[in-house]
Amino acid sequence: MTKIDIISDPICPWCYIGKAKLDRAFAARPGHEFEVEWHPFQLNPEMPPEGMDRRDYLEAKFGGRAGAIEVYTSIANAAEAAGLTVNFEKIGRTPNTVDAHRLIHWAGLEGVQSAVVNKLFNAYFVDGLDISDHQVLVEIAISSGIDGEMIAKLLAQDADQDGILKRDAYAREKGVRGVPCFIVDNHYVVQGAQDTDLWQRLIDEINASPAKAQA
Repeated sequence: MTKIDIISDPICPWCYIGKAKLDRAFAARPGHEFEVEWHPFQLNPEMPPEGMDRRDYLEAKFGGRAGAIEVYTSIANAAEAAGLTVNFEKIGRTPNTVDAHRLIHWAGLEGVQSAVVNKLFNAYFVDGLDISDHQVLVEIAISSGIDGEMIAKLLAQDADQDGILKRDAYAREKGVRGVPCFIVDNHYVVQGAQDTDLWQRLIDEINASPAKAQA
């Protein structure tokens, strides 16, 4: 089994796009033996716990309305080319993502991490939901087969919050400045939302390696 560690944030549109392209490569190589694990990175580590109005956030981050429109037009075009739906007009607030990352961590313990990541991306980019809202997170957990009552209790506490923040800080200490960042077999580093054909070539290269052939 070959490990792919993905450093990501569920409100990062390029992470959403990058995952779709990787998933297509996996679908094209049905015999692959790759295991995925998701790791936390906050695009906005200083975001208040309650988040902020999305328009205010975008204009502050991109130097005004025109800059925000330019950046998000290119993102919308890339998402469409990847066959994804993005409804930016539905997104009212930019959330703090610590609790979403906690849910991703717990989903990993339950063996449904990638399914929960998919649901978080869809909740945010398709349905425009606030993925810092505990009820939204509980519903995502339940729909993924996780005990919703347990998740509600954990979210009401600070369970694993320090661990998430330390893992985020560790990624930055190791030089991660943007996401998605894919670390393949603890050797290859793939930065950004790369095309499916690159992933197919990489999967083929790893599968054809002498070490893999001897396994």
